[in-house]
Amino acid sequence: MTPAQDPFYIVKEEIQDSIDKLQSTFQQWENIPSNTGEHVHFTKELLTNCESVKWQVDELNKAITVASRDPAYYGLNETELGRRKNWTASALKQVQTIRRSVEAGKAKGGFSNGSRQELLGSSQTGRSNTQYTAMDNDDFITSESDRQMLLIKQQDEELDELSASVQRIGGVGLTIHDELVGQEKILDDLSMEMETTSNRLDFVQKRVAMVMKKASAKGQIMMIAFLIVLFIILFVLVFLT
Repeated sequence: MTPAQDPFYIVKEEIQDSIDKLQSTFQQWENIPSNTGEHVHFTKELLTNCESVKWQVDELNKAITVASRDPAYYGLNETELGRRKNWTASALKQVQTIRRSVEAGKAKGGFSNGSRQELLGSSQTGRSNTQYTAMDNDDFITSESDRQMLLIKQQDEELDELSASVQRIGGVGLTIHDELVGQEKILDDLSMEMETTSNRLDFVQKRVAMVMKKASAKGQIMMIAFLIVLFIILFVLVFLT
């Protein structure tokens, strides 16, 4: 399986893109002054993205663990497994480093008592910061709401597809059931015809035996010839029509 077809490399590329975006956002976060609404917004976004990327890496690690139980079945070897484990470990380390830095900055970014007094001393600056923070919080809430609505919409679409698949499977099951019922009816009819034919043959054999006992040798020969002709006719009527 080529890297372009291997699900690992497809997921790896998506995770790497997420890590690149995470690092870009982290660099912006470092250049933003603390105790501002924008700084708070970026802090929450970074922590949320760290959790998301960490979950993706953990899921990829689970898949690697499953593949390591039988590498030959998945067309892998120990070298490739080691390369994949090293990449996930490196990715997880990058995410953890960013998360620790953000959490440390968040812990140091709180307002001290002196800062609060200075902000209260400048009413214009205080109002500006308050409005900016409120606007950022509103934007963040709106963004989260849109994201939740998108997730719900995607789940609804997946449920609709699943429902359509279940209906198709149900239709196939009903078709198979009808076909089996038809085949069973044909077998019953064939069995009845065979039983009727067997009864007729038994009757003919008994009649032949009775006639053979009563007829002379010449009559027996003629009777045998007659019965052979009769048998051929019956055979043709029963099996060839």
